[in-house]
Amino acid sequence: MAALAIYGGLFVSAFLAATVLPVSSEVVLAGLVAAGRGDPALLFTVATIGNTLGSVMNWIMGRGIDTLQTKRWFPITREQYEHASRTFRRFGAWTLLFAWLPVVGDAFTVAAGAARVHFGLFVVLVALGKAARYAVIIAGGLWAIA
Repeated sequence: MAALAIYGGLFVSAFLAATVLPVSSEVVLAGLVAAGRGDPALLFTVATIGNTLGSVMNWIMGRGIDTLQTKRWFPITREQYEHASRTFRRFGAWTLLFAWLPVVGDAFTVAAGAARVHFGLFVVLVALGKAARYAVIIAGGLWAIA
């Protein structure tokens, strides 16, 4: 049951952190690594999958951006979306490697959905960027406790 709480909690925090909600999965992951709770490889995998799936939700929202952007509850401002869209148009799908960045990363994933980026390419690029970030966090955590 403890393992479910560790990995399930990490998955939920990673998923929510990738959506437009203000959640920090990095703090949760670093805390688990520093406390020696969980297998680092499994923590890496769970965090990467959860965070990537959260970005998939953003991609789906991007597909309906015209309808969603007028909703009061939609957390990406028009300015954030326009900035991300300009950057996305300039650099293309490669911006998805930076989907892990605070604020603008979420907007990149929404812009990718609006631009109808191929889903497979989206998942690969987003997962690579997020995996690299989590690998650095875990390596830093392991180094800190060594």
